[in-house]
Amino acid sequence: MEIKGIPIILNEQVATGTDSYNREITEEMPVTIENVVVGQPTSDDILNEYNLSGKTISYVLAIPKDDNHNWENTTVEFYGRKWRTVGLPQEYMGDFMGKDFPWNKKVKVTAYE
Repeated sequence: MEIKGIPIILNEQVATGTDSYNREITEEMPVTIENVVVGQPTSDDILNEYNLSGKTISYVLAIPKDDNHNWENTTVEFYGRKWRTVGLPQEYMGDFMGKDFPWNKKVKVTAYE
């Protein structure tokens, strides 16, 4: 059995300028990320994140090794809904997961809309 991910939309924050107070102005730019595995969080993931941030995790995303986008504090879209990333992405070092395993980053999301 081969595991295959789905395409999701990452709404990446892109700097478009600065305001009159010299603060950065950003705009969401949708980027399609292919082969993202959407999985259920463990009960430990749910409890730990709730204790840390007060947020309930809905899904855990496995991100492909070749992805270099910023997954912190952003929205993603899949299954016809928007989700918000929670906490920092967890990245596995090197080939810890094996050369044949195409994912090396774990991102938690919660319902957004």
